[in-house]
Amino acid sequence: MFMTLLDVSVTNVALPSIGRDLHAGNAQLQWIVSGYTLAFGLVPVLGGKLGDDRGRRVMFQVGVAGFAVTSLLSGLAPGAGILIGARVLQGLFGGLINPQTSGLVQQMFHGSDRGRAFGVLGTTVGLGTAIGPLVGGALIGLGGPTLGWRLVFFVNIPIAVVVILLARRLLPAPTETVPHRLDLLGAGLLGLATFCVLFACVEYDVAHDTQLAWLGVPAAVLFGLFLRRERRLTDQVRDPLVDLRLFRRPSYVAGTTLALTFFPAMAGLPLVLALYYQRGLGYTAVESALGVTAYAVGAGISAPLVGRVVTRVGRPLVVAGAVTFGVGAVALALIAPHVPAGHAALALALPLFVMGCGQGAVITPNQTLALMDVDPLMGSTAGGVLQTGQRIGLAIGQAVIGTVFFNSLTGSGSASYADALRNAVIAALCFIGLAIAVGVHDLTRARRRQPSLR
Repeated sequence: MFMTLLDVSVTNVALPSIGRDLHAGNAQLQWIVSGYTLAFGLVPVLGGKLGDDRGRRVMFQVGVAGFAVTSLLSGLAPGAGILIGARVLQGLFGGLINPQTSGLVQQMFHGSDRGRAFGVLGTTVGLGTAIGPLVGGALIGLGGPTLGWRLVFFVNIPIAVVVILLARRLLPAPTETVPHRLDLLGAGLLGLATFCVLFACVEYDVAHDTQLAWLGVPAAVLFGLFLRRERRLTDQVRDPLVDLRLFRRPSYVAGTTLALTFFPAMAGLPLVLALYYQRGLGYTAVESALGVTAYAVGAGISAPLVGRVVTRVGRPLVVAGAVTFGVGAVALALIAPHVPAGHAALALALPLFVMGCGQGAVITPNQTLALMDVDPLMGSTAGGVLQTGQRIGLAIGQAVIGTVFFNSLTGSGSASYADALRNAVIAALCFIGLAIAVGVHDLTRARRRQPSLR
């Protein structure tokens, strides 16, 4: 999982070198990143179902092997078009890996141990996202302008080989199960609906065309047809892609909804902060990455700590984490307009640390609580649905908060970028408020249920 997340942030740093070496235009460079993100979000549900039915260890190894091969293709790409195609395939295999990870945690750990395992997973997510620019800068410096960006992809290959060897030794072998028919029509309907949403969001980042919003119409129709089909297959016990009995568990519904509402803020603010550092203050990509190090440190500290207590504290921990993230974001918006460019990274370190602590206290416990009541036999499918919601939230956040940021710019100076950052924070707070409302609703539901159980 660390490898698949690192590949998003590390590629951003390599884009200028790729553009010069392959003579790629801005739209092509955007799709080198967005093609991976789009494909990554299409397959978690199908990949999770395959893991539940065909064995998680097998599908995990297939995903890692495919990720290594497509990394090789990316590193050898002679032109931008081939690189984009290789990145799309790489994203598909990355999306196959991640639901197996959450499913294996469900299968191999129980009780408080599961919370601690998800805590380690949360730390991995934070580090994989945060240190990418530093790793990318180091590899490009090592290899130079031509070989350096190719090393960004080649570095995945030895990691994948080691992971596959360790997986054969450490992961549980698949148990004998009755083979199930794969719901290909359902997978197609869900995949097309997800594609419409994600394509509209990522293409908006390239073209800024508001007519892309019309893709929401076929997305809604396709998703409605998918739900209708899955409801019928669930009622008839005929191997649905997503067993809708999952959504009879209030904790799972709350966790999935909270992820969908919190992830836009979590994705959008780091994006505009990087723009603020690099375009508004003139930082390099590596300096910008160092500027958000406090964010990664906060997430890395809080995720394993809350993972140890999440099964005892429960949903209040998630609500507190979302509030903490919001407090840090407000402080960020208030401080940014009043600090000189040379000291911005230091002045913003504390708000970013608070935001990182909040993120670590949301993602890890929310995932643990959402999957806590799910049958481990459906663990990968449940994780796939949750991760699809997260991916859609990420794409929506980057599109919406990025739009607010760019539309707020009135000039090229640092003051204009600071004002745009403040408005982006206000947009992010709307998503955070929704996430807090979802958490509070689930908390009150659980408290009302307790007296009735007594």
